[in-house]
Amino acid sequence: MTTHSPHPAHAVEPASAEELALMSDEEAMILGAEADGVHIVHRRDRFPIRGTRAEKRAERTIALIFLIGFLAAVGFIVVFCGALPFEWHLPGQGSQDFRYFTPALGFLLGLSLACVGVGIVLWAKWLLPEEEAVQDRHDEPESEAEVLMTAASLVTGFNDMGVARRSMLKSTVGLAVGALAALPLVALVGAMIKKPNKGQGQSLFHTLWTAGTPVVYSDGRRVSTDDLLPGGIETVFPGVPGGIKAGDSPTLLIRLRPGQVVKARKGQDTYQWGDYIAFSKICTHAGCPASLYEQQTGRLLCPCHQSQFDVLLDAKPIFGPATRSLPKLPLGVEVQDGKQYFVAKGDFPEAIGPAFWERP
Repeated sequence: MTTHSPHPAHAVEPASAEELALMSDEEAMILGAEADGVHIVHRRDRFPIRGTRAEKRAERTIALIFLIGFLAAVGFIVVFCGALPFEWHLPGQGSQDFRYFTPALGFLLGLSLACVGVGIVLWAKWLLPEEEAVQDRHDEPESEAEVLMTAASLVTGFNDMGVARRSMLKSTVGLAVGALAALPLVALVGAMIKKPNKGQGQSLFHTLWTAGTPVVYSDGRRVSTDDLLPGGIETVFPGVPGGIKAGDSPTLLIRLRPGQVVKARKGQDTYQWGDYIAFSKICTHAGCPASLYEQQTGRLLCPCHQSQFDVLLDAKPIFGPATRSLPKLPLGVEVQDGKQYFVAKGDFPEAIGPAFWERP
């Protein structure tokens, strides 16, 4: 415990550098404290006899806490790298174990932080010397001798921790702190080097839509040319494995009202099939679902930041922060059992999504 005296006591004269060289680190520390106006009232080693059972028991307890912190940090890395499933599935279409991924990461990170913190506190409480001191107020600059005595105080404090002779604690605290410090790098570097849509042969510039890909509903049923009424809208997906759960898949299929004509962008005149047209559902501003459709005016509204897109102008933004048109999907049909079903004639001609793609 350190207190401040309202009436500074007279500090002792500092020893010379030659005298300090002949003293032990603890003697130089005490003399340095007195010279600096810090009067050590009480100082007692918690274990005057080194290597007792009580000291070893305290050391083993603290080492166990640090070891648990290390294992928790390693567990975080293992879970982050894929030990638990994290991909979302529709109810009834796959395991729902993904729900444990984020709680497991939070629990393991919290346990690792708590163990390192508790271990350090117990180290100070159980193993460091018990000390009470009174410090005077002073504003004088330090001399060279005082600098040497301050260095001796730091060395004594380090020696009091017993790091050199407590190899178990040194090893476990190094493991725990090292693993904990690695967690931000694992999360950052792991997220940066992971290939988007790995295993599906895709990249940021492509989606799962390819030539001949069936257009399906969220339950996997194929979309026919008779499903939507004029002015109707439906969210559809590529009918391939993983298509429904892929974040870049949602697409708006719109059936125009009689008399509505779309002014197609250059090179996209053939993307529309009859009075059907399809656009990416992902807003080009911030990635929200732009799916509020006003069939009388042909406008799509993004509810997040109020961007509006004119379907009759090929989903050109006409209001709000979005600056790019929604990418359009080329539509075609195929006949199966005497009925026409929609298919894609290819992928979106441009990258979908928000701010990353904002280019002049």
